[in-house]
Amino acid sequence: MEFYKKSRVKDVAFRRILTLVLVTLLGVSLLVVLLKTNSYSNTISQTPDESNYISLGVKEITHFPKQTKLSISLEKMNGLPPRNLDIFPKLGKDHIPIVLYVHNRPQYLHVVVRSLSKVKGISETLLIVSHDGYFEEMNKIVEGIRFCQVKQIFAPYSPHLFTESFPGVSPKDCRDKDDPLEKKCNGNPDQYGNHRSPKIVSLKHHWWWMMNMVWDGLKETRSHFGHILFIEEDHFIYPNAYRNIQLLAELKRKKCPECYAANLAPSDVNSAGEGVNKLIAEKMGNVGYAFNRTVWRKIHLKAKDFCFFDEYNWDITMWATVYPSFGAPVYSLRGSRRSAAHFGKCGLHQGQGEQNACIDDGAVSIGVEEIDKDVNINPNWEVHVIKHQQGYRAGFKGWGGWGDDRDRQLCMDFTHMNHVFDKHSMAGLKN
Repeated sequence: MEFYKKSRVKDVAFRRILTLVLVTLLGVSLLVVLLKTNSYSNTISQTPDESNYISLGVKEITHFPKQTKLSISLEKMNGLPPRNLDIFPKLGKDHIPIVLYVHNRPQYLHVVVRSLSKVKGISETLLIVSHDGYFEEMNKIVEGIRFCQVKQIFAPYSPHLFTESFPGVSPKDCRDKDDPLEKKCNGNPDQYGNHRSPKIVSLKHHWWWMMNMVWDGLKETRSHFGHILFIEEDHFIYPNAYRNIQLLAELKRKKCPECYAANLAPSDVNSAGEGVNKLIAEKMGNVGYAFNRTVWRKIHLKAKDFCFFDEYNWDITMWATVYPSFGAPVYSLRGSRRSAAHFGKCGLHQGQGEQNACIDDGAVSIGVEEIDKDVNINPNWEVHVIKHQQGYRAGFKGWGGWGDDRDRQLCMDFTHMNHVFDKHSMAGLKN
């Protein structure tokens, strides 16, 4: 009996120890699961670059300039639904939204709108017109569009809306090559000693604000996972452009996995294309370019590179610092004949209101042949990759115009202003 009692005691003690060990193991396992779940939750509920904001050395909370009555009213207009829903109640399956960004060249806008009206398939999609500033004549042209759904958005922090304060011209701002200490003025010069020009910096501000709004801010597109096509007010669009970009977006994954985008025109704006029976992969051009949300996330991760590079042109900034940071060549797929053409003789914010205004029609010198009216890309064509092209090499520091800390911070504020990256948007990401 004594032996039996001792065995029972040992047996009970063993079971207690075993139970304790099992409970401990279960607790550890549960903790691991919770940590993984929390990690996954953080991943899908935040934008990928939010985890990097502390290391970026910028504010996580945005501090936008005080708005004017006009900018507030325009921002409210950004929430209005698209027009022409009574005519085009539904968008086409696998449609590619088109974003047209404009400033104040009504002569040019007339040309691009007329060309868009003749594009096959245009009624199936949504046209978003992004305005840098508010100009009545430009607004009237857009309000007159009746060939598709149209949504207008206005950059509320455009320098063109602020006449006496940043981001416009402030009375206390330094000008040209002013010495801040001597003049007792505000501002940081660029690498060449020049202080900011609101008219110039608005180019880059508008593009970055627009991208963040279209991809992450607008309810019409923030759940769109496919490609979005971007064009400017001085781009003539051929009748086959929409069908061609749809086909290129489909072919990109299959025939050019190293391609980040699809283009309607060569990167050389003066080229009409090679005219050969091949698809062309080359560096991304800025005339009629389209990419998807996966590529946007890669770009968004490079916000600091974009916002802190001393270069006022958005496209040169992308070519010189953002794309190279991806670690591999950034190719774009296109046809061998252009489906869009750059016809402007002046830059985006030049011409209007000046003595030598840019008022050329532009369409006169662009001939549309029969081959340009329908899809002219063969899915069976091979891809010719142009590997060595002229561009901005390592060490290029930019042309300047973007040295003021306020512009860099505003640019980063645009990066933070929308945080729409939940499990639904994560599920739709694809190459």
